[in-house]
Amino acid sequence: MTKALVSLQTRMHTMKKEEGATAVEYGLMVALIAVVIIAAVILLGTKLSSLFSNVASQI
Repeated sequence: MTKALVSLQTRMHTMKKEEGATAVEYGLMVALIAVVIIAAVILLGTKLSSLFSNVASQI
C-alpha cells in the first residue's frame, strides 16, 4: 500500500512538471503567432492602403 502511494505521488509530481512545461510551450507558441499576425497586418496594411489610394485616384 505504501509503495502504491509513493508511486502515485511520484506520478502526480511528474505530471505537474509536464503541465508546467506545456503551458510555457503554449505561451511561446501564442507569442510567436501574435508576432506573425502583427507583422502580416503591418505589411498588408500598407499595401492595401496604397492599393485603395490608387483605386481612389483612378476613380
